[in-house]
Amino acid sequence: MIIKGVVIRKSMGMCPQHNVLFDILTVEEHVWFYGRLKGLSEQQVQEEMEQLLQDTGLPHKRREQTRNLSGACGGGMQRKLSVAIAFVGGSRVVILDEPTAGVDPYSRRSIWELLLKYRKGRTIILSTHYMDEAELLGDRTAIISQGRLCCCGSPLFLKARLGTDPS
Repeated sequence: MIIKGVVIRKSMGMCPQHNVLFDILTVEEHVWFYGRLKGLSEQQVQEEMEQLLQDTGLPHKRREQTRNLSGACGGGMQRKLSVAIAFVGGSRVVILDEPTAGVDPYSRRSIWELLLKYRKGRTIILSTHYMDEAELLGDRTAIISQGRLCCCGSPLFLKARLGTDPS
């Protein structure tokens, strides 16, 4: 039973709604920590780190402590790192809780590009309040209100069923 738990943990990634970063660790130390936690060798972590830093636009911040990175409203570098960490180790199932909430439009778009690039071969479960985000990133969208599932389907199906008029 424990072995199955280890396999599942190694194949999952999570990005909670609020950044869970260690202030005194650098960007690369975060990637290293989570990569090693998932069982990657030092060489595998190093290779993955280079790719993640490039894809997030953070290579110039690799040795910066996360407390010195811009937060949600000032560029979203902490948020980009939090999202990237969810993909460390080749996570097959990634859960993202409002990954772009509170970030500026440029960072939001950057996170979208990261998700579009990394979605192949993965199941990504994403919660968002933005319908444009759900439409762009999702193959299937579920609308939940007051804890109840109201509708589920492709964005095209939802538009046909519910209409596109916001009034």
